[in-house]
Amino acid sequence: MRSGGCAAGSPGALCAGAALSGILSFACLAVALGTDYWYLIRVEPAAGRKGGAGEEAERLSSHSGLWRLCEGRNACMPLIDPFGTESWQVPASLQYLIGMHRAFAVLLPLSLILLVFIWICGIISSLARSSRFLLFTGCCFLQGVGVQKQATLRTLLTLAGTTIYICYSRAAFIETVQMFDRQRFEHVRIAFGWSLALAWLSFGTEVLAGILFLLAARGLSLAPDPCPVVI
Repeated sequence: MRSGGCAAGSPGALCAGAALSGILSFACLAVALGTDYWYLIRVEPAAGRKGGAGEEAERLSSHSGLWRLCEGRNACMPLIDPFGTESWQVPASLQYLIGMHRAFAVLLPLSLILLVFIWICGIISSLARSSRFLLFTGCCFLQGVGVQKQATLRTLLTLAGTTIYICYSRAAFIETVQMFDRQRFEHVRIAFGWSLALAWLSFGTEVLAGILFLLAARGLSLAPDPCPVVI
């Protein structure tokens, strides 16, 4: 006597896990885009200096996100608009940084928007019990955008955006060091903050959602009997 096939590992359970993973991916990326702890610059007090050295170091320290820079205890200020007219006033030798800024400023919000539509597509596919739609949704999650035939031509938006941001931050720091005296940066420590960690977590849960949708599509195509889908 068969049990109906809706236990753990069934298409319904896999779709439910994929839906939760998609929600978590969206939440992590939304918080990451809205916070200013992607890149941290911490200035350590110089050895042997007393008095207000600690306060000066705190004032010179900063943290930044994709859109703003926050220095010490001061209010945050917006970064240069990579699509504005002021970006064209940047020297030609630094235009590649503006190009990288444009890239992640487009890729990451676009990934967030597409994530919503793909998640809705996954919900509809699971309700319709369509293995083809579930397969399409899984491929969309794994590729970020596009259909299966174009998978090799598409990039993973979240992965590409975060990777470009890391390269951008490193290149910007190198350019800054070259513009000024290298000794000024002896007590400067740089690191990536928890906002970037959330973006990576979003990418991981996005991949997990895609894998679960693909497994659900495979399970649904192999299941001979109908099974209610739990979402």
